[in-house]
Amino acid sequence: MQKLLNELVERLKRAAGQNLRSVVLYGSATTSQYHAGHSDLNVMAVLSKLDAAALDALSREANWWQQQEHPGPMVFTEEELRRSADLFAIELLDIKTTGQVLWGEDVLKQIDVPMYLHRIQVERELAQALVRLRQHYLAAGGSGRAERRLLLASVSTFAVLFRHALLALGEPLARDRREAIARLAAVVGFDPAPFDALLDVREGKRKERELDWESTFSRYLEGIERVAREIDRRLGEMTAPAAGH
Repeated sequence: MQKLLNELVERLKRAAGQNLRSVVLYGSATTSQYHAGHSDLNVMAVLSKLDAAALDALSREANWWQQQEHPGPMVFTEEELRRSADLFAIELLDIKTTGQVLWGEDVLKQIDVPMYLHRIQVERELAQALVRLRQHYLAAGGSGRAERRLLLASVSTFAVLFRHALLALGEPLARDRREAIARLAAVVGFDPAPFDALLDVREGKRKERELDWESTFSRYLEGIERVAREIDRRLGEMTAPAAGH
């Protein structure tokens, strides 16, 4: 992993020159949750300017990175990062707390994430993720393989949202996704077992054939619905105006 990241940094430095200010690794690769073959290497590049010429200079390296089967680098200017804190509170908070500067300045150090907007984003994205899960499950058309792929792909997204749901409720930030699932299950009351089972499969600790997929999906969906309802209710109580106002 490190050799590949080093090559990416050198490619970006050659392509962008003095326009490049920082390269940051974020996501599971900066935690104990990284598993080669299942996890992506997520990288953000911060530049002084991002006009058409700057994008053209980076396009070849971004294409090379995607050929390594990783998402294309996110690119921002520092000014855009500051202006985006109210729109991407979850993402920027994650990068601030777990991101690793591979090269250049720690440009996120001075960026403040508004936590009241973080709560709004958590509630909205949980609701949206639940709607998408149902939509994609229907689109699977009863195909067991498609349904299994959907569950295995989605559990990582919900684990991230659960981690931020804890924070929105005033709880300390969980160290990793399994801790987030276990602690949120204790706070709002749902069964964490199907989430752990899906993570086990993603991480190669269990075989797909060992799971009862119909039961797993039923309990998985029930847990997500419970979280979405409780987050909506509890965050609503936290932000509701006082009586008489």
